[in-house]
Amino acid sequence: MKTTYNKRMTARTDGEFVVFLIGMRINKPWKIHKWLPVALAMPRMLKELYAQPEQGLLHHEQWFGRTTMMVQYWKSFEHLERYAKNRDAEHLPAWTAFNKRVGSNGDVGIWHETYVIRPGQYENVYNNMQRFGLAKAFEHVEAAGRYASAEERMRA
Repeated sequence: MKTTYNKRMTARTDGEFVVFLIGMRINKPWKIHKWLPVALAMPRMLKELYAQPEQGLLHHEQWFGRTTMMVQYWKSFEHLERYAKNRDAEHLPAWTAFNKRVGSNGDVGIWHETYVIRPGQYENVYNNMQRFGLAKAFEHVEAAGRYASAEERMRA
């Protein structure tokens, strides 16, 4: 069983990192043959990325519904781009297949947002939580002392 930390905790890292939000929206649920291949592509990519940590993925969290959302934490934008363009990786064939099968016909929506985060430009706190999000991607420390308040965490 995973540990729940019944105190205020925070995630800490000294370097730059990337937060990548990605997902899909099932616009026409009856067209399973259009959206199921899109939904099944991401687990293959994640399996590949976790088997090859040098690719740069640090951690991910995911939520499901008509609109899915995944938060990914990457070492750098360069790592993310290199993976996205790698002809020998799972992403490029999945992207090509999506464009052939769906393209811009409206059946399945896909989206992503990329944020480069530099030291001093983020803060976080978790209370009564298991390790989650940034706290799983980076060092997990108690939110006390110089990490006690949001303002202090931004400065730290």
